[in-house]
Amino acid sequence: MIALRLLLGAFFVTAGVAHFRRPEPFLKIVPPPLPPHFCVWLSGVAEILGGLGLPLFPALAGRGLILLLAAVFPANIYMAVNDIRIGGFPPRRWMQWARLPLQGVLAWLVWFSMGES
Repeated sequence: MIALRLLLGAFFVTAGVAHFRRPEPFLKIVPPPLPPHFCVWLSGVAEILGGLGLPLFPALAGRGLILLLAAVFPANIYMAVNDIRIGGFPPRRWMQWARLPLQGVLAWLVWFSMGES
């Protein structure tokens, strides 16, 4: 279980850091009327903290990451509905829709990682 927590933690920390290093792609998918800069900043901080916390405090950090995945899901729907592509990704429109269930898989992996090691 610790290996999965470390892997997921690294994934979330990397994604969170990307919110600060290159925020433009994330700003494009924040649905109106939400404040894009604040949302990108907040989600980046939450990803970093959740990713760092998952190996140390799996129950607390895991629940936080699952809530975060639910909170950012509307941005992914907004991206798919409005055909927003970031740097040519995803290359096909159907991929924007296909990636939506992947957030559920990611949430399940986080939940699963919260189990006993």
